[in-house]
Amino acid sequence: MKNVFGLLMLLLIIMYTSVDFVAAEGEEAPDLTSEAAVLMDTQSGAILFGKNEEARMYPASLTKIATAIYAIETGDLDEIVVVSKEIENIDGTRVYLNPGEQVPLRKLVQGMLINSGNDAALAIAMHLDGSLERYSKNINEFLETNTGVEDTHFVNPHGLFDENHYTTAKDLGTILNYAMNNSDFREIFGTKELEWDGESWDTTLLSHHRMLIGEIPYDAVTGGKTGFVDQSKQTLATTADNGMLKLTAILLKSDYKRKIYEDTVKLFDYGFASFKSSRIKSGETFASGKLKFKASEDLLLTEPIENGKRVVDKEGNLKIEDKDGDIIQSIELKPLIEKKPEVKKEEPPKPDQSGLLSVNTLLGALVLVAAAGVWAINRKQKKNRRSRSR
Repeated sequence: MKNVFGLLMLLLIIMYTSVDFVAAEGEEAPDLTSEAAVLMDTQSGAILFGKNEEARMYPASLTKIATAIYAIETGDLDEIVVVSKEIENIDGTRVYLNPGEQVPLRKLVQGMLINSGNDAALAIAMHLDGSLERYSKNINEFLETNTGVEDTHFVNPHGLFDENHYTTAKDLGTILNYAMNNSDFREIFGTKELEWDGESWDTTLLSHHRMLIGEIPYDAVTGGKTGFVDQSKQTLATTADNGMLKLTAILLKSDYKRKIYEDTVKLFDYGFASFKSSRIKSGETFASGKLKFKASEDLLLTEPIENGKRVVDKEGNLKIEDKDGDIIQSIELKPLIEKKPEVKKEEPPKPDQSGLLSVNTLLGALVLVAAAGVWAINRKQKKNRRSRSR
């Protein structure tokens, strides 16, 4: 019996050890219900998970993330905006602005991001650019120049449906990552509630993002924006920071609010369990065979917590790979040119100046003596001629 009992205990230990070992291998990539999604490192921009991340989608009110950073960086948040009459017929969520009402630009950005006010978004666009046509031209140029989006075209500042108003999950993540570098944007994007005192509406604005306000608890969440129109269905943008890694999650076209939040939690759980943030210092060197390269500035990397690999190719691209060899991030390094030690050229020996001077002096004296001799002979000859002629 003792042997049987011991064998059973051994089997139990092996079973539990096996389970722990499998869990330690890392989180499995999440299975999402949303049609498109991307999980990115907020700081490095590395894509950690994607699902149809480059497919064109309708963003709904996630458009307001772009409008907000455009307004913050091209306008003055303290300037007073006279609300345009165009806001009278706006559809969807509002903060109930009146035409002619004077509101600081900062307050309009707050009303747009926190309460998703379509009237606030339109008031911002008309203030900055005077018309939707000019707004569309300018914001698309701004996004392309500053964020590097590849497949985004906005025709309005709020995200109400237009078939020519589109983006991708990847581009939205890129825009949000860019915006998170701005302290004013970060503050407003992370605001849970705000006292609103308007001409026709006094209330407390409460963020529509359930994870941000704690209805769906997730301690690491730092900011968020919701969106919905019929053609877009549910859309959601969220940022999170666990103190070691900062993440950005974009989810597009989910049928249900509950599901899109579940997808966001899955993405964050996967990201925090699987990846870490690393830093490369300026001047750090890397080798690819006999070739050497260096980092020309401080760089942020996103690497797998386990079984990651750094690979440098012959062109100097530092690639971060996961255990399957998939590239998580690629960074261009600079060639390392080693300075050769300076070799002093030996100057030819200078001639002995004292010797040259003595030779020159002697030759000069001889010339003078010769000249004096010639002069004396000529003079004597002249005297002889004179004496004969007498």
